[in-house]
Amino acid sequence: MSLVRRAIGALVHRLYDAVRRAGALTPATQAGYRFRRLGEGVSIAFPVGAIFGERWIEIGGHTLIGERVSLSCGMGPGVDLGPDSILRIGGSCSIGRGSHIVAHQSIDIGDHVFTGPYVYITDQNHVYDDPDMPIGRQWPRNNPVSIGEGSWLGTGAIILPGTRIGRQCVVAGGAVVRGEFPDHSVIAGVPAKVVRSYSPEEGWHAPGVTPFDRQATG
Repeated sequence: MSLVRRAIGALVHRLYDAVRRAGALTPATQAGYRFRRLGEGVSIAFPVGAIFGERWIEIGGHTLIGERVSLSCGMGPGVDLGPDSILRIGGSCSIGRGSHIVAHQSIDIGDHVFTGPYVYITDQNHVYDDPDMPIGRQWPRNNPVSIGEGSWLGTGAIILPGTRIGRQCVVAGGAVVRGEFPDHSVIAGVPAKVVRSYSPEEGWHAPGVTPFDRQATG
């Protein structure tokens, strides 16, 4: 019985691996042609998440999109969002499984950006200007998002509308990020703030801590 069970298990795993390979979305697949641009070597893993608004999505070469990642432009399928791309993911990126990137106006992700799983990035937020109207029925507000090249976003990070993250930044897992952050920042917390930064003179250091302070406490 154990030999039969092992044989069935091995067959199931081989079949599932074949399904995953066949179901991956690439520039050569029929679904890949719906995108504004998929660079060479792009792979969106199977099973895919919710994907719509492909006409406004560009993904650079050799970027890997994990399983169940949602990529969307607009409020739903079938909406004309204009002549320009809205969601742009650079080349050689890796987007962790279960992440959601929801664009309505403009999201730019630079080259070589890596994320952990379950990251959420959006350029739209609900408003609550009218205290008498249900928040879900008030028209949302957009604000562009940009993430600089070479950055890393930890597991479960949330990037809110209007955020601009510089180059070579680290966003800690679980951080809720809104605002502008310079190159070479370590960003953490709820709400997120810069907890370390880099300069050629001082190296990596906490804000407000001078080299003398570090020597005195070392």
